[in-house]
Amino acid sequence: MSAETMNGRSIRINRLPATIVAILLTIVLVYFLNFHQEERPAIYGMLRSDNPNRVNLRKMLIAAIQAAQRGGLEVLDVARSRQLKERSKGKTDEGVNDPFTDADGRSHCVMKLGLQRIFPRVRIFSEEDKEHCRQSHGYDLDPTVLHETAQVPDVSVNAQDVTVWVDPLDATKEFTEELYEYVTTMVCVAVAGRPIIGVIHSPFNGQTAWAWVGNSMSEYLANLHPQHASDSQAPIITVSRSHTAGAKDLARGIFGEDVSLLTAAGAGYKVLQVVANNATAYLHTSKIKKWDICAGDAILHALGGTMTTLTDQLIDYGPEESPVNTEGLLATLERHDEYMDKLSRYRTAHNGKLA
Repeated sequence: MSAETMNGRSIRINRLPATIVAILLTIVLVYFLNFHQEERPAIYGMLRSDNPNRVNLRKMLIAAIQAAQRGGLEVLDVARSRQLKERSKGKTDEGVNDPFTDADGRSHCVMKLGLQRIFPRVRIFSEEDKEHCRQSHGYDLDPTVLHETAQVPDVSVNAQDVTVWVDPLDATKEFTEELYEYVTTMVCVAVAGRPIIGVIHSPFNGQTAWAWVGNSMSEYLANLHPQHASDSQAPIITVSRSHTAGAKDLARGIFGEDVSLLTAAGAGYKVLQVVANNATAYLHTSKIKKWDICAGDAILHALGGTMTTLTDQLIDYGPEESPVNTEGLLATLERHDEYMDKLSRYRTAHNGKLA
């Protein structure tokens, strides 16, 4: 308490509230500064931004893993409630019903809005972008989603070069049939059109496969992937459950009589079958959306594998490209050139068609 004189009058000033405010501000500042720069609470970005036009990929990897896992929790919650609120989005090109459930919508809102809140300048595409989210969703970055030995450097890129692809629920049809092993949630980060971070989360077994090309991968993914497959292994081709009709004859025509067929659902699940060497290749002969395949493409690339169209072209995941890949795909860990050569020769013998 102090006293000052004004116009002959004594005015008493209480300095205690100002001192308390100064102390509180100091505590808040120290709290923020003691976080690693990329794991500070999201509110920190409101107080300080080094360069809003740059994106830190370490931060983006953490956010992508969290988004996939949080979306998976929404899927689990809907499955346990048995309140799917299922409706149809129409038919696929194969004439199969394309369902939508409350799990798709809830996962989409958590995943996309959570990522958008942290990366407002990045283009994010989700399978359920037409879905209206009634409330905002957000989360603070949690670096503990990375294992202790993960090599994740601080690398920044221009925000305009980054595109994120989100699949809130892959294999929705199988989800409605309670074939939960096929269900995944996925996030992919592409830079200049090339996929560099892929996350495939399996909500019903709690496992998350993630990889950052040239840097690190999840322990689950590393353990899932055998060191080397036998060069003499007969082809095992994984195809969609909805493509089973005629797929056996097509596979034999392309890859030979000793080929085996592994029918499965969900692009994410099928990529993981290739990673685990349960299949030597993933073949898809019709159009497919990029949010279905981008994460798997990144993971295969990180492991030294390849995903291309059936004309042997890399797939562009840039924001200006169509979200639909119309040229089919072949995904392998090894022997990609060999398999592509067989495809090419089959095409030539059948007037350029795969039928």
